[in-house]
Amino acid sequence: MRRKLPIGIQTFREIREENYYYVDKTAFALRLVNEGKHYFLARPRRFGKSLFLDTLAELFAGNEALFRGLYAHPRWDWGVRHPVIRLSFAEGRLQSAAALDEHIHVLLSDNAERLGVTIEPPPLDTHLRFKRLIERAAEHAGRRVVVLVDEYDKPILDNLTEPDVARAMREGLRNLYSVIKGQDAHIRFAFLTGVSKFSKVSIFSGLNNLNDITVGAEYSAICGYTEDDLDTVFAPELDGLDREQIRHWYNGYNWLGESVYNPFDLLLLLQKREFRPYWFETGTPTFLVDVLTQRRFFTPQLSCTLASEALLSAFDVDTMVPEALLWQTGYLTFRGQRRMGARLEYELACPNLEVAYSLNDALLKGLLGDPSVAERVTRSAYAALASADMAALRRHLESLYASIPHDWYRANPIAQYEGYWASVFYSHLAALGLELIAEDVTHHGCIDLTVRLPERIYLFEFKVVGDAPEGKALAQLQARGYADKYRSSGVPVHLVGIEFSKTQRNVVGLAALQATL
Repeated sequence: MRRKLPIGIQTFREIREENYYYVDKTAFALRLVNEGKHYFLARPRRFGKSLFLDTLAELFAGNEALFRGLYAHPRWDWGVRHPVIRLSFAEGRLQSAAALDEHIHVLLSDNAERLGVTIEPPPLDTHLRFKRLIERAAEHAGRRVVVLVDEYDKPILDNLTEPDVARAMREGLRNLYSVIKGQDAHIRFAFLTGVSKFSKVSIFSGLNNLNDITVGAEYSAICGYTEDDLDTVFAPELDGLDREQIRHWYNGYNWLGESVYNPFDLLLLLQKREFRPYWFETGTPTFLVDVLTQRRFFTPQLSCTLASEALLSAFDVDTMVPEALLWQTGYLTFRGQRRMGARLEYELACPNLEVAYSLNDALLKGLLGDPSVAERVTRSAYAALASADMAALRRHLESLYASIPHDWYRANPIAQYEGYWASVFYSHLAALGLELIAEDVTHHGCIDLTVRLPERIYLFEFKVVGDAPEGKALAQLQARGYADKYRSSGVPVHLVGIEFSKTQRNVVGLAALQATL
């Protein structure tokens, strides 16, 4: 039976009462409640965190009718109801410590009124009013309270371009959240969600008893839709859509367990019947692009990068490692892990086609210094690669690099490092949706870039040389036997060496040959 698509709806009651599709996440809720007490979860934006919190709120409030037919219904004691305190920072943009305090005071007063208790008005400090709210709500109900915090980090994230304001936000929130640990005797359950994992030392120093379930196989699918969800819950909506294309575009988000789809993407696809970067278009990552270009991030790393557990946790107002920033915002996801002694290392990559091509398109515009330049880039590169026309490919690349405004790369040191030229090339091809493998590992070493088309495979090597081509790039590909890895592919394998001039800022050499099959 077809139902309504819950696009943008974060209210559990509305979904259940108004005949919307609902993916049952109550098994995760029961596991959390039965196995622990204080939890933290980070997921990218528009992944269903708010809906899951609302589900928890209705569960603890004992609204039994909403759960009929769901996993939790026969397994929950509906005779026990707990007072629920809900704090959300999702609405609006707070740009000062005073605005944050005012927002918190309104939240606390609203909760007190809903729960039928009285707490002292401002100017009593926010953490003291929060403490009073927990104590009096527990006393009034005769049961311990449940504390649910949505978008715990948004006031900080909204001000990352103003570090002093972001630090003030961090201190104000740390003051508030520290109450949760101090009121442990009056709390039955606490759950905090957000986009990022700020260092525990920076924001949760007073709340060090949180169980962080962000990474782990058992909770990988706590938010988002699985393949099984798509094939069962949404089966009536799939007619006429290419199932493999859906997976290629939108699946792939993973936290070391089952991979999931972003719900926002999938629901809009089912409504509009058109493949587009719906999730990416809801939030242009201008700040992210600025950070990556300033930090000279090597964009081919988007296809495969390695990061330690400590590195991914190194995120704070004053410390924003590119790998951690990309992972925490959802532009990189887990592809695997390995342990080396005491060190745990993760393999990260873009989750799917939507993110790979959209992010690289945004990065290309940042790397070129003029968005209009990137907009003028055509698909001529694809045509040249598909037909193995190396002269056309060289003309295309010369045009691409020559179009970079001279004043931009003269004034920006990013254009002086070798990886910049390879990054422009990589992001240009990735923005066309081509299948790329950066730092492609072979028995003989690493290929700078592998590009796979249905009809042929390209192996690229990049070098920065003087004003005249030296032929070193192609010679290295030949000497190291990189083509051996793809000799059994059944399609032609082309070796292409590209050499950039240190002074001319352009392609001075492009040499190619077809490997012998």
